[in-house]
Amino acid sequence: MKTTIEISDNLCARARKLAREERTTLRAIVEEGVALALDAHDRRRSPRIKPVVFAGKGLSDEFRHAPWHRVREVIHAGRGG
Repeated sequence: MKTTIEISDNLCARARKLAREERTTLRAIVEEGVALALDAHDRRRSPRIKPVVFAGKGLSDEFRHAPWHRVREVIHAGRGG
């Protein structure tokens, strides 16, 4: 895709110099920079957690009013936890 961007003279000069030193194109430098910026943005975003929903009536009577540590003990029983 062809597009036009406007960047500062200093930034453009630095990018062109880097492209020459790396024996690549300004396009490759710009694409790498945009990709890095997008990756960094994606890492900063908090992950969306999809709620887990089961067809049923919630916790069994055994665990309905149990403290969390009891539920955790049963979940990890026999697994070295």
